[in-house]
Amino acid sequence: MKFSGIVLLVLASAFSLAYGEGSLRDDLIGQPGIVEAQFLFKKASFASCHASTIEETKDYFIAAFFGGTDEGEDDVCIWTCRKNKGTSQWSAPAMAADGVQYVEADTKKQKRYPCWNPVLYQGEDGKLYLYYKVGPTPRKWWGMLKVSDDQGQSWSQAMRLPEGIMGPVRAKGVMLSDGRLLCGSSTEDKGWRVHMEWTTDFGKTWTRTGLFEEGRKIDAIQPTILKFSDDRLQILCRSENNLLQSFSDDGGRTWSRLTKSVLPNPSAGIDVVTLHDGRHLLVYNHSTKKTGERGRLNVAVTKDGRSWQAALKLEDMKTVENKKASGAYPAAILGSDGFVHVVYTWRRERINYVVIDPAKLVLRDMPKGRWPEEK
Repeated sequence: MKFSGIVLLVLASAFSLAYGEGSLRDDLIGQPGIVEAQFLFKKASFASCHASTIEETKDYFIAAFFGGTDEGEDDVCIWTCRKNKGTSQWSAPAMAADGVQYVEADTKKQKRYPCWNPVLYQGEDGKLYLYYKVGPTPRKWWGMLKVSDDQGQSWSQAMRLPEGIMGPVRAKGVMLSDGRLLCGSSTEDKGWRVHMEWTTDFGKTWTRTGLFEEGRKIDAIQPTILKFSDDRLQILCRSENNLLQSFSDDGGRTWSRLTKSVLPNPSAGIDVVTLHDGRHLLVYNHSTKKTGERGRLNVAVTKDGRSWQAALKLEDMKTVENKKASGAYPAAILGSDGFVHVVYTWRRERINYVVIDPAKLVLRDMPKGRWPEEK
């Protein structure tokens, strides 16, 4: 069959629109289960971006991330992009929060700090909540909150969370049937330490556990939550070389000791989402600092939180657009369409968006947490 040049151009344009102008290579996007992949933006007013989060509102999918000159610089702000449901076009990045703080003794004086690690949560009250951090470093940052009544088009004034409360430090919170929004949190001021927090009013008042492993030196931060039931929970935490795990049988009030999971981790953020059938889908870097750091980004599935099956490779250190690709700090939600919607950092230059149909995944066993291609 012969095609005219115009027809070929139209087909090429349609392919580019559907698959995000090459945000995944052909061999990666062709994996069973991948529905869509695209960058949120190709160019922006900031040079660097990182630590994205995603949420679904009544009419939109919305992503947030921090962006500026570079991580830790004072001009780093929280930005959002929105996409109408049923369309493929994301809006240009819009600033949602900055790190400007007023000096209490003189309200005309300002001091500016970098922003960090946004986490979106669509409240059951119809409001959209934006948790994030402000401060000179992760060792000295504090929790902040903004609220939107119009699905992220505009935001309230920034509110500082109570002293000692970080809010969800990296991964989204999980709503329990007793009305508690359970959030994985951590601190870095005296080493990497994990704790859990919950709120029954979306951030006005909080309760928190003590630090995990008090008296033991176990470096772990940024928990993500697997929900087996309202009482039976698991967290997986960022650490060096292996993801660390802990279990709770009382709705997150008390937890078992942190132990190594079978999955590797190069000290990078992760996120998990619970599927309708009770399984859990994890997006993570299947590598250690010695075997590729954040150049590989993978998807695995579990029923029990202990044994895993390989599902997808989203990034594998090969090139896209003549650049060595890498993916890190994923965030994932289960959409009302039954698909898993994922965002993650791509080379600290862009945010990539991937849609996954969990019903079409082809799963392979991972004995002892080893990816199938590994020797």
